[in-house]
Amino acid sequence: MALPKWTDERTSELTSFVGDESPVSQATVASAAEQLETSVRSVSSKLRKMGFDVELASASATKSFSDEQEATLSNFVTDNSGSYTYADIAANFEGGHFSAKSIQGKILSMQLTEHVKPAPKVETVKSYNEEEESQFVSMVNDGAFIEDIAEGLGRSVNSIRGKALSLLRAGEINAIPKQKETKGSSKADPLADLDIDGMTVDAIADTIGKTVRGVKTMLTRRGLQCSDYNGAAKKEIG
Repeated sequence: MALPKWTDERTSELTSFVGDESPVSQATVASAAEQLETSVRSVSSKLRKMGFDVELASASATKSFSDEQEATLSNFVTDNSGSYTYADIAANFEGGHFSAKSIQGKILSMQLTEHVKPAPKVETVKSYNEEEESQFVSMVNDGAFIEDIAEGLGRSVNSIRGKALSLLRAGEINAIPKQKETKGSSKADPLADLDIDGMTVDAIADTIGKTVRGVKTMLTRRGLQCSDYNGAAKKEIG
């Protein structure tokens, strides 16, 4: 059976799955292969072509799970069939010593994936429609200040700043619009106007003009949770 081709959509999904992991472990490669319904070799090859540092299969030959841990994990998964996601299992197994991706890779190798509860897929909702984006670009090109754009589109200044950064990266605008009023001493909370419970890390990053890593650090430091990242749990582990 022929393997599926690497379309832009599948490539984007692979990149999101891997995230900032470096080098990309064989466990992550195996998990990605399962999710994308392709081979481990195909995933490894694609990642290397994109410039990712991928762990060699030979380097992962040393078992990260002892025989006892493997048996315990097998019993835990089968005894609780369909009850836990990979993240849940990772949190409850060996005191959270193994990451969710490591757990997923191990369960895949043991052919026990049918016992794992599927994680709900997080859908990224486009916060600006095409008409709003067109108006946004037009106002930027006309030299409008951030506050004017925010008022015109009924959005917060933080949202406008984040969207401007996104459009700049996409080449839709040439520069971030200037802010009419700056408050040097008073630093507004960039998350204050956001309903982060229903937002992904990527969406928050675009909205407030931060990197994904910066948003995760912020959420962890404050013990906050969004739709695809639990800062409170990370803070407890740390």
